[in-house]
Amino acid sequence: MFHDIRYDVDGTTAVVTIDRPERYNALRATTVEELVHAFRTAWADRGVRCVILTGAGDKAFSTGGDVKQRAETGDYGPSASGLFELDYLHRLIREIPKPVIAAVNGLAIGGGHVLHVLCDISIASSTARFGQAGPRVGSFDAGFGTTYLARVIGEKRAREMWYFCRQYDADTAERWGLVNTVVPPERLMAEAHRWAADVAAMSPTAIKVLKHSFNTDTEHQAGLANVAGSALALFVESEEGKEGAAAFAEKRKPDFSRFPA
Repeated sequence: MFHDIRYDVDGTTAVVTIDRPERYNALRATTVEELVHAFRTAWADRGVRCVILTGAGDKAFSTGGDVKQRAETGDYGPSASGLFELDYLHRLIREIPKPVIAAVNGLAIGGGHVLHVLCDISIASSTARFGQAGPRVGSFDAGFGTTYLARVIGEKRAREMWYFCRQYDADTAERWGLVNTVVPPERLMAEAHRWAADVAAMSPTAIKVLKHSFNTDTEHQAGLANVAGSALALFVESEEGKEGAAAFAEKRKPDFSRFPA
């Protein structure tokens, strides 16, 4: 059924795995489309009480949008719908009435970092690393990727992550409240399954209503995400946006000096 992801059900837990380890589990349009289908499948399955989202291999959870694909074709590749439905995937992770646990097994960078932030719970391998990369590669997420991140870790740290594109280890992420717990790499999936089993023992209606209640405080950010997505679509077609993607694909430092501040 899927090419870029894997979907498995283990008892009451659906496991969604981004399966592009050769691209550090970066997201192209097909990947996002398949993730949307997987989450909708988990939503419709009454036997599923919790979803675990992770990445294949031990190097990356996800490094976000496939910048190499963008440099090669000017977009994120074809999809059945003709759309790159990342904003819809963000909303789906929030709206599915079941907890979503991110099992972060390596790099959670850029759009991959946004994915784990939007999950209800994040469990990190001790080898995981976190950060943003948009300003370095000619991109940004001025929707949930900034506004919701600031709610999670505070304005100062959120601005630091976006402005400087540094990477942070798992212990720092736990100290900041960016992840719930850190475990050795070999225990990551077992720990995620343990948390999933624990929540599966709870009243599903109570959990559903609680998740919706938590979302109400930040629901207005979805509107900002739509505006941000429109702005990004225009920006990536500019010379400044193309410079970031080209530099990444060519493995060189981008030169943004010719663009006015």
